[in-house]
Amino acid sequence: MPTEAPAEPGAPTLLERLARIDATSLSDADKTLRVLPSAIRLVSPGLRMLGRAVTAEANADLMSVIAALRQSGPGDVLVVAAGTDTEAVAGELFATEAIRRGVAGIVIDGLCRDTPTLRQLPLPVYARGSSPRATPAQKVPVTQVPLLIGDVLVHPGDVLLGDDDGIVVGTEDELAAAVDRAQAIQTGEEGLRARIRGGTSIFDGMNLDAHVAALTAGRTSALSLGI
Repeated sequence: MPTEAPAEPGAPTLLERLARIDATSLSDADKTLRVLPSAIRLVSPGLRMLGRAVTAEANADLMSVIAALRQSGPGDVLVVAAGTDTEAVAGELFATEAIRRGVAGIVIDGLCRDTPTLRQLPLPVYARGSSPRATPAQKVPVTQVPLLIGDVLVHPGDVLLGDDDGIVVGTEDELAAAVDRAQAIQTGEEGLRARIRGGTSIFDGMNLDAHVAALTAGRTSALSLGI
């Protein structure tokens, strides 16, 4: 699994910097970063997730999930392609073990179960929905392989950053290239929001008229908020 490049002495690591970034700011900083399907949502809103992918190709069976969970450790995100939209591939017991192992989150392209308990746990769990019925545990495990989730390919070791808005995925190099701009965007928007609360209009710094004029004239233009 890739290792993070060493930071300058006393400087925050990439993951420490990303821990302070919202998914929206990161996505705005680099539109080419992968975003998982919006139907995969947090079971317990308000939690944040950041870590490296350990993958499981479940094939409508629990064995790959169990094997990948056993391979997971502190800071990992268990990413599961369920292979079924009718049965759950994880619940309260797997989530509780994930917490014990220091896992940073669980992402399921499919269903979970035991949602009342999952909502009480401090572990971010993303899923498309829930079902009381679990898959069997009979197939040979398939772990640490690329997963196609919607139209997004997730590789073992990819970094996933998630919050209530969704999950952004990138390699360490991709995120390192985007983090400065993401931080600048987030800081700028925080400042603009404070100015709006203080009575300044969002339109005062926006190039709306010039942007509309350029678009009307068929010229290339970009909308700016002036931050």
